[in-house]
Amino acid sequence: MPNFTYEALNETGKQQKGTITAANPDEAIARIRSKGLFPTSVREQKTKKKKGGGTKQPAAAGTQKKKTFVIAIGGIKRKDLTAFTRQLSTLQDAGLPILRSLTILEQQQKPGLLKNVLMDVQEDVSSGSTLSDAMAKHPKVFDRLFCKMIAAGEVGGVLDLILARLAEFMEKAEQLKGKIKSAMTYPVAVITVASLIVVGIMYFIVPSFEKIFSDFDTGLPLPTLFLISASKWLGGRLYENQALPGIVWVLGSPIFIILGTKLIRKSQYGKAATDWLLLKGPVIGQLVRKTSIARFSRTLGTLIGAGVPILDALLITRDTAGNYVFSKALDKVHDNVRQGESFSPPLREAKVCDAIVTNMIDVGEETGDLDKMLIRVANNYDEEVDNGVESLVSLLEPIMVVVLGVIVGGIVIALFLPLVKMMQSVMNQGG
Repeated sequence: MPNFTYEALNETGKQQKGTITAANPDEAIARIRSKGLFPTSVREQKTKKKKGGGTKQPAAAGTQKKKTFVIAIGGIKRKDLTAFTRQLSTLQDAGLPILRSLTILEQQQKPGLLKNVLMDVQEDVSSGSTLSDAMAKHPKVFDRLFCKMIAAGEVGGVLDLILARLAEFMEKAEQLKGKIKSAMTYPVAVITVASLIVVGIMYFIVPSFEKIFSDFDTGLPLPTLFLISASKWLGGRLYENQALPGIVWVLGSPIFIILGTKLIRKSQYGKAATDWLLLKGPVIGQLVRKTSIARFSRTLGTLIGAGVPILDALLITRDTAGNYVFSKALDKVHDNVRQGESFSPPLREAKVCDAIVTNMIDVGEETGDLDKMLIRVANNYDEEVDNGVESLVSLLEPIMVVVLGVIVGGIVIALFLPLVKMMQSVMNQGG
């Protein structure tokens, strides 16, 4: 029977290595587990004969392949990482050794950053590192939340269950993000097209009317004068020393706003101010608050359910909250829990959560089901966010129609007012 080298964790989480004889990998895993160990890597030893009749040293199955890295531009899509996590969870649930699972998933990846990273992880695991340690070397791909949950699964011997929870967590986050994006696609597209049409009218059509109006021997109404001035500004003709045409500012405004916002949010004070303004904003503020509550409660509930210590879980949740106001509130919660006090009072004082959230957390603490209660809160607020986005979109449609009607109607009226005035003048002269 073949020999298998293995790496495993004992009940205290200490790593152990050894060799075992078994008919196949499944039997080897069963024998290792019967010793009270939790296997993290099981590899069959193979011997190759040299030309002179000797033998080479045992080689781990699946490690003879030479690594071939490719240049990867950009990062890893969250969707691809979610799919990898779900597939790894499925393979672990089927009982495959972790190294073999990584090999399978690495081979099916398209050339890119994720494939390169999985090659590195595979090599580190085959060299004796735990999966969490190997992944922690790539923080841009596997964040702190991901690595902590993997570590908890390795120590507890329930890596397959933890991976399933992590995949579900990531899928829920992607679903919510996808719903918001799809709901906002239509309004953004309509606003963009309408804005381009209005700018086109002002830049190309209004100057033609301006030439016609210049031949009139009469004063122009105030709306027409304003429209002509706006058209001149767009074309860079408003005054002699105009540095840039206004159309450059109009078309470039989305880029300027995005870059400006990113620069402001690079500082702690800028991030705090913008996050606070988002929470206090009309309509959108409620959506941001509910999204933040759903995010932090799902993250914290998933970590606690995975067996991560509460203090570590709070720090990870604070760092991944995505909103400065909620991060500060969770920082106070962490200090409170560290001193042996309750979870919910700091949240009440920060006034970032509804009363129902803090009450449900209280009940979860009292019953010992804090993780389950947090997941319920997250599910409830995910639904509220979905409903809120749908309501916002349904509200935006009539508002866009009215606004566009007013803008286009105003332009038409401003252009025809001088014509009406000229006709009245001609009629008066004829009379």
